[in-house]
Amino acid sequence: MLIICRDIDLRTIIWYNLIMKSKEIALKTIEQLPEDASWEDIQERINFVAGVRKGLRELDEGKGVPHDKVREEFAEWLTN
Repeated sequence: MLIICRDIDLRTIIWYNLIMKSKEIALKTIEQLPEDASWEDIQERINFVAGVRKGLRELDEGKGVPHDKVREEFAEWLTN
């Protein structure tokens, strides 16, 4: 399944995460924005990519939440 969020293919971010340094990823991310991107657009995109990278790093460190646990928590939230 291909997930696209705000015009970013998450597989591309994962690939960047494997082979590129943070500065290279930031520059590539900014280059992909339209020429008329605002400072807010740039900040939002960088924050999104940084969040995805942080999440991937946490998963690699075994800090992920099992799918069943997430289902249980959502079920609790929806019934309260």
